[in-house]
Amino acid sequence: MEGLNPRSVLVTGSNRGIGLELVKQLVEKNDPPEWIFATCRDPEGPRAKSLKNLAAQHQHRIEIIQLDTSDPSSINAAAVKITGHLCGAGLNLLFNNAGIVKPSSLESETPENMLEVYNTNVVGPMVMGQVFLPLLRKASKESLLKGMSCSKAAIINVSSDCGSISNILAWDIGQIPNYRCSKAALNMLNRCQSLQYAQDEILCVALHPGWLQTDMGNVCETLKAPTTVEDGVQDILKILAYLSEKETGTFVNWDGKLLPW
Repeated sequence: MEGLNPRSVLVTGSNRGIGLELVKQLVEKNDPPEWIFATCRDPEGPRAKSLKNLAAQHQHRIEIIQLDTSDPSSINAAAVKITGHLCGAGLNLLFNNAGIVKPSSLESETPENMLEVYNTNVVGPMVMGQVFLPLLRKASKESLLKGMSCSKAAIINVSSDCGSISNILAWDIGQIPNYRCSKAALNMLNRCQSLQYAQDEILCVALHPGWLQTDMGNVCETLKAPTTVEDGVQDILKILAYLSEKETGTFVNWDGKLLPW
């Protein structure tokens, strides 16, 4: 993790699962980021209690911001607050983690579920990239680092191997067309972002975090995810530390291997 030293990090969906653990491990580093913006839809709700307790222990590092990735006005309002906190600095790392899934089969899938999941899992990361682009550009422009990295300016889109058209991971366990289609679309969004933002030296990577023991990861009642969130996030941070321009626009597994589209 020595190679991961962003001054500022924004994590969506920070009240539980991967997002919460990522904030926890980042703030507990020997050289933690100066600003960690932990966002979630309802900071005052009961599901944000663990995040609030963590923030209370690190009041000068963690800033909880209300942000609903399915609502562009919420994203814009959060950007105004975060810009103020940064005091003229840019944003180094945008970690698009917030996502949802609706248990379903191809026969039971509904247009409503498809649109709701797509709005959060694809449109949300797109708008996040658009709104926070000025801060990412500023961080990249003012950085002394060469090339691309998560310490300089990066967008990490949390995808899933379930969205790999080649792999079709765990189809027999859960069909979930809404989730699979949304992650396949997110992979294309990431590719588009990488092409558009390359001139600004902003790294863009779609990351499969592995099958972790989160609320979403345990959506299947018959099988338990094999990896704890703590171990999974440790692996994620190791990957973030070495990602460079070689990986921009790609679909990367938690162990660093490239995944097929």
